[in-house]
Amino acid sequence: MPKKFLKRWMPDPAKIKEQKNLRMFSKWLGDGNLWHLNRRSASGAFAVGLFMAWIPVPFQMVLAAGAAIILRVNLPLSVALVWLTNPVTMPPMFYFAYYFGARVLGMPPVQFELNLSWDWLVTVMETIGKPFLLGCGMLAVICSLVGYLSIQLLWRISVQRRWAQRLKKDGSR
Repeated sequence: MPKKFLKRWMPDPAKIKEQKNLRMFSKWLGDGNLWHLNRRSASGAFAVGLFMAWIPVPFQMVLAAGAAIILRVNLPLSVALVWLTNPVTMPPMFYFAYYFGARVLGMPPVQFELNLSWDWLVTVMETIGKPFLLGCGMLAVICSLVGYLSIQLLWRISVQRRWAQRLKKDGSR
């Protein structure tokens, strides 16, 4: 069941390879493992995508694509999962990462105001940078492990159910 659901949303590899902007990557995009959907590639893609979603940089999709290529897991799924952090979800997720990191370090969370400027960023990172980055790193590892293990389990349950249905169908003949 997960495979059918995920396949509906996957882009066509041939169309992606034809993109002008991606021609320089065609050597790597030709690897069939990047497009296959099986338990290993899907669970690995979830691990990569969820890990990169917690990395506080503006080019998360590029990092997810690079990691998917290196680890030979499903590329579209890895890149799509990065969008868990989007302009709507990013503030609460990253505040939680800061709060989590502060608690792990035994520091009381400090109040700060949001002011999008370079000076503000440098100043606030001196104050909250260590707990924020620790929280992001720890949550990246935790979420990627949970995502990997969850997809492994869901895939296994799905396969077992299909086998049970086949056996039931074949046994009733």
